[in-house]
Amino acid sequence: MQYRRFGRTELQMPVFSCGGMRYQHKWQDIALAEVPADGQRNLEATIRRSLELGITHIETARGYGSSEMQLGYVLPKLPRDRLIIQTKVGPSADANRFRQTFEQSLRYLQLDFVDLLGIHGINTPEHIRQTLRPGGCMDVARELVARGKVRFVGFSTHGPCDVIVDAIRSGRFDYVNLHWYYINQTNWPAIAAATQADMGVFIISPSDKGGRLYDPPQKLVDLCHPLSPMVFNDLFCLSHPEVHTLSLGAARPSDFDEHLKVLPLLDRADEILPDILARLEQAMVDRFGEEWVKTWQVGLPSHEKTPDGINIPTILWLRNLALAYDMVEYGKARYNLLTNAGHWFPGGKAERVSARKLAKCLEQSPHRDRIPQYLKEAHELLGGEAVQRLSQS
Repeated sequence: MQYRRFGRTELQMPVFSCGGMRYQHKWQDIALAEVPADGQRNLEATIRRSLELGITHIETARGYGSSEMQLGYVLPKLPRDRLIIQTKVGPSADANRFRQTFEQSLRYLQLDFVDLLGIHGINTPEHIRQTLRPGGCMDVARELVARGKVRFVGFSTHGPCDVIVDAIRSGRFDYVNLHWYYINQTNWPAIAAATQADMGVFIISPSDKGGRLYDPPQKLVDLCHPLSPMVFNDLFCLSHPEVHTLSLGAARPSDFDEHLKVLPLLDRADEILPDILARLEQAMVDRFGEEWVKTWQVGLPSHEKTPDGINIPTILWLRNLALAYDMVEYGKARYNLLTNAGHWFPGGKAERVSARKLAKCLEQSPHRDRIPQYLKEAHELLGGEAVQRLSQS
């Protein structure tokens, strides 16, 4: 395993973290007696395999159902001084509720303290205000630090880049959990801001939200050769020293195996990546032309400023991936979350596209005449049954 300084926390963070949202039994709180014995054994084996590999950062959340409770029957058996434990609690307008929720987390984990407490899901300006107002969640979190219940406070986010940057620039957080990977690099300004603030940078879901890379289409496999798409994406992310750790949502001990292949390649990223990146970029140009690839995002409105709340940037992005890299299944999984995931993945689908209604909000786009048709094509290609977030299951 390799380690990186996790910003001003000074923690030596492994470049891979063991995420805790895929090995739990249920997305609701349950008693341990309701967990099948083989399921609990699998969770313990996964954690022990993590530590054998030097993956000392175990990450979970109050919102991950039985994850904390199940971990609580494993973590006390392990050497606490070798572990970096993180949990996350959602922001609340009621600071006392935030405190009570964290105390429940600590009881479930059966620990005296956690190393990292994340405010879970700072996705909107209102979440920032709720958290940072006098007497709000951050004041509670800092009180927990003073009492020795928490070492460092950060936040996780699925929000737009400007919201993430605003939270970072508040100067109140020690680290950030955010999305950033090859197929979606829009949050780079947030990573740059976090680096300037000497914050830890944790990448959420690089293999699932980063493209369902555990089940890649053959075209993506070919483009990433000689690496698997998963190893390519890991290497791409970790070739940037501003990135400190990637979350691996392991459901079983063997889920770490493919990722480990990147470790001996980290010092050779400059040698290995350019050819793969060139192929990926050329495949996009071959499918759409250079003008579209360079300018498709220019002048696109946010979903809040679009009739029917259509999330035009996200839909066009998913269409690009589906047509250039054959990432249709990934596109379907993400597209059909729209309208169902609230502020975690906001905006609507392109079910009712009208060129006339979209004309004004697309005035600044160089592709305004073509986009309505592209949205209709995307809906035909990707539309299907509504998909829920895992935590809604």
